[in-house]
Amino acid sequence: MIHVQLVKFILAGGTAAAANFGSRILLSLWLPYEAAIVVAYLIGMLTAFVLNRAFVFTQVENTLGSQVSWFIAINLAAVLQTLLISLLLARVLFPAIGMEFHPETLAHAVGVAVPVITSYLGHRRFTFRTRIP
Repeated sequence: MIHVQLVKFILAGGTAAAANFGSRILLSLWLPYEAAIVVAYLIGMLTAFVLNRAFVFTQVENTLGSQVSWFIAINLAAVLQTLLISLLLARVLFPAIGMEFHPETLAHAVGVAVPVITSYLGHRRFTFRTRIP
């Protein structure tokens, strides 16, 4: 059985990922690919924090400052995952197999999806920690 909180996290994350992904495409009109990924990730991260705090993890015991600190730390690890996977796919794997159909866009989509579970576990345990009865 899927935990309701995980489903809400995935929906909030999906919304944040759409903000991330869409903004990366727009930002790529003005920024290099790597910089666009990082700035887009920050946009997605802000969207995710607001949605998670408002709709997913509604009964937390730690302070807002603690939540923000943990959220940033966990998302820094996730952005590294996103960046490394995106670059590995776009710059190494896709060229090696001759894939030419939107390699940066597809690589970024995979890169954004990878940290979903690790982020959920980190945010549940640290960012939006609750007392367990």
